[in-house]
Amino acid sequence: MVKRYKQSEIDELADILKNDGVISVPTDTVYGICARINSLKAHDKLISIEHRPITKLLPIMCADEEQIKSIAIVDRRAEKLIRAFMPGPITLILNKKTGIPSYVNNGCATIAVRMATSKALEKLISKTESPIFMSSANQSGEPTCTSLDEIEKACPNLDGMMEGSVLFGKGSTIVDCTLEQIKILRTGPISIEQIKEVIGN
Repeated sequence: MVKRYKQSEIDELADILKNDGVISVPTDTVYGICARINSLKAHDKLISIEHRPITKLLPIMCADEEQIKSIAIVDRRAEKLIRAFMPGPITLILNKKTGIPSYVNNGCATIAVRMATSKALEKLISKTESPIFMSSANQSGEPTCTSLDEIEKACPNLDGMMEGSVLFGKGSTIVDCTLEQIKILRTGPISIEQIKEVIGN
């Protein structure tokens, strides 16, 4: 049995993450599985729990804009999108800052970032003192789990689960901000029209 924690038990969940553990959490879109990004051991454990191909990059969730800026290069356009839509169902592809360990994104020049979509997640990330990898709760390539029971069945080696419900039930909009013309890589709850309105093109 994987132990379940209430959203008020943030300290216990943060301790698991600080000790290189992997947990599941509810986000605004789907249930996610997370581990801290500043630990290779935690990264490898997450990959093995999900049977995720090493080439498939892991999105990263940050507590706030400041934390996003600590790992990624945020230009004016990206800043507009962060202020308009975050926290919310949007993932931005940004150029990573130098000095970020290569395992974080397989040595790629870009990383995918989201902002904590609930007070509980924001607190969890702040207390962990590190942005966290945030992958959909499933075995890689399988449908995303829709309940804690399904997550436990798919990923029995988790170190804990945060209780809570999800809203949209579909993945976030993914926007590549590293190109001259921004590009939607996955359509989601936020439309291209809304995005163009904010960045003015």
